[in-house]
Parts: sequence; structure tokens; C-alpha cells
Amino acid sequence: MTNKIETSHAGSLPRSAELIAANAARTFAEDGLTLERTAEFDELLANAVEQLVARQLAAGITIPGDGEYGKAMSSAVDYGAWWSYSFQRTNGLEVTGAEIWEQQPLRSTPGNVRLTSFPDRRDRNLFAAAYSDTEHPITTGKIATAFPTTTGPLSYKGHEAVANDVTNLRSALDAQGVENGFITALSPGSGARIADQYYGNDRDHLWAWAESQREEYRAIVDGGLILQIDDPSIAENWDQINPEPTIDEYREFTQLRVDALNYALEGIDPERVRFHLCWGSWHGPHVTDIEFKHIADLMLQINAKYYSFEAANVRHEHEWKIWKDIELPKGKVLVPGIVSHATNVVEHPELVADRIENFANIVGPENVIASTDCGLGGRIHPDIAWAKLESLGEGAQIAAKRLFG
Repeated sequence: MTNKIETSHAGSLPRSAELIAANAARTFAEDGLTLERTAEFDELLANAVEQLVARQLAAGITIPGDGEYGKAMSSAVDYGAWWSYSFQRTNGLEVTGAEIWEQQPLRSTPGNVRLTSFPDRRDRNLFAAAYSDTEHPITTGKIATAFPTTTGPLSYKGHEAVANDVTNLRSALDAQGVENGFITALSPGSGARIADQYYGNDRDHLWAWAESQREEYRAIVDGGLILQIDDPSIAENWDQINPEPTIDEYREFTQLRVDALNYALEGIDPERVRFHLCWGSWHGPHVTDIEFKHIADLMLQINAKYYSFEAANVRHEHEWKIWKDIELPKGKVLVPGIVSHATNVVEHPELVADRIENFANIVGPENVIASTDCGLGGRIHPDIAWAKLESLGEGAQIAAKRLFG
């Protein structure tokens, strides 16, 4: 055991203006989803990842990622790049005009839990005036591609793209003499939230996403990197079910998504897997978020060593206490958010240290990696994002001195 607190982040980091402009200038293939690549763009991307890794290390991040730079952002505010990238890597999708924000509401009934449309989320209904306020908008920005619909059999076609991601990060890590870094990938549960006109039922659609995504998972791990599964669906789906279901109904609904993910992870060493859970990164009230205590055990079923989750924003910070009652399985590591994507206020390093110690005093400092709640890229100003990462690194050093002496 080393006498330090490891630090990381949830994935997305601010893109440079040059990279955003280069993505905006790319043309679409005939499918209307796939952004064309050029040698010039690939060189720009590789250089950007190399610089990014060096900057993360300088800020005090010990387990860096590629910032999701291979997941296109064509505007400065984009909360959806972690998801929309998958549309370019999956066969069977088509732009039909059935935009996810324009779908009709669906009502759940006892024994028949269904996801409603995005505009019909319960938090949006409860704070309709706030969500529709144009002077102080609760916005998630603009994604680089349109939302598609599943219109044919799903299969993976992103082999070249993920290989490029792996090569860029591996090269950047090697240049800095760093062994471990991570790349994020979409979960089946989150992928299956787009409209389906082919499979006809939630389970088959979900399992098709699992079958497709498992190829990306293996490519990342085979490249010598840590795989992070991004899966807001485990917690965030609660707000997208209308009316509110019972806890038991939601757990049954979520169990299927856990099972699909574990199927997709079959054959992958859990030591190389990190799972990220969040309640959705948009800056809304979030009063309809499900309490962590109701789903933490489901999260721990996922075949991963590391569990990343929001723990710094004001809706969920108090939930560090649940680990007093939940036994962390041997060999597992918590990766709690210690600084938040949801505020422009930069956390003081002393507060960072206090938050780290809350977890370390329960599960042991060797079982804690200090991180961010969600991705910072596309959600807060780049200067603020980097200030938060620097505070995270400094606070981890303060916590280590207190915990290890």
C-alpha cells in the first residue's frame, strides 16, 4: 500500500477551441450519423490527447483518461458526447426524425414499468417554469450528431475508431511513463434508451446493445487500459418513469440492465473495469433522484473493481454515510465524486480532504480514489474545470498526510 490517495475523474474534460472547431468542420457520411475522418484531424486529435494527459498529471491526477476526446463535441456546451459517440459506431441505427426530445410521453402501470419521453421526466414536470425559462436556461447544449432510432439489427462497427482512441491514450501515457489510464464506453442500458422500431420489446433491444458494446469493451481492455462503463441509466431512469414506480418495481427494472451489462462484460477481468453511476449531469433541481441506498447493492453486482458515483453535489453529498451500513466487498474500490460538475464554485482543498476522509475512514484509504462527480467537459468553463482538478489533487495530498501521517 502506498501512502497516497489516488485521483482520477469521471471522463469528459474540456476540449480545446481548436478541437471543437475541427469537429464542427467534419462532414457526415451518407448515414447522417458518422463523422468523416481525415489524416489531419487524426493528427490533431492525437496531439490533443498527448497534451491533455500531461496537463492532468501536472494538475495532480494520478489515473488520467483521454478526456473523451475521441467522442466528438462540436460545441462548447455538450452534455451528451459520452452517449452520442456510440451512434457512429453501431450498425442498425437510422435518423428518422424521431428526435428524443420530441417523443410522446409513456405512462407506466403497476407491473409494466416503461421509460417515458425525456420532456416528460418528473423533475421537468415539477419545475416546468424553471426548465422552460429562457433567461436562466437549464440547458444541456448541443450534441454533434442527431439522435437516431434502432431500425435494424444492431452490431458494432467502431473498430477503427476505438483502436484510434486506445492508440492515442496509450501513446500519451507511455510518453509520460504512466501505466494506468482509462477510456469510457457506453453501457447497454443507456444505449437502449433510444427509440426502437426493430426489436419490439425492451429486453431484446437491451441485449442487442449488450452484444454490440462488448466488442468495444474488449478492445479497450486488450489495449492495456482500464475500461470505464458510463451508465446513468441505473440511477437516472428513476426520474424518467412516470408516474413514480415503487422501489421494488424499479429494482426489478434495473436488475435487467445490470444483468445485460454483466453479460457484455463476460470474459473481462473485473480488475480492469470501472463503473460510473450518476443521476444525470444536467444542472436541474434533481429532487426526483432516487436515493443511493436503494440501488447501491445493485451497483455492487456489476463485475467491476472500481465504482464511480456522484458524492459532491448538494443533492447527494450526504450519502457517503450509506457506506457505514453497506459492506464494501473485499478487493473493491470506491471512486466517489469529490469535486462537482454542477457548480462554478471551486471546492477548497481542505473541503476536498474532508470529503475524501469521510470515505477513507469507513472503507479504508486504500479503497478510495478521489474523483469528480461527472464529466467536466462541456458542462463548466474550461478554466473552472482545471481549477477543480488542481484543487482535487491538492486536497488528496492534504488527506494523505492526515490519514497516513
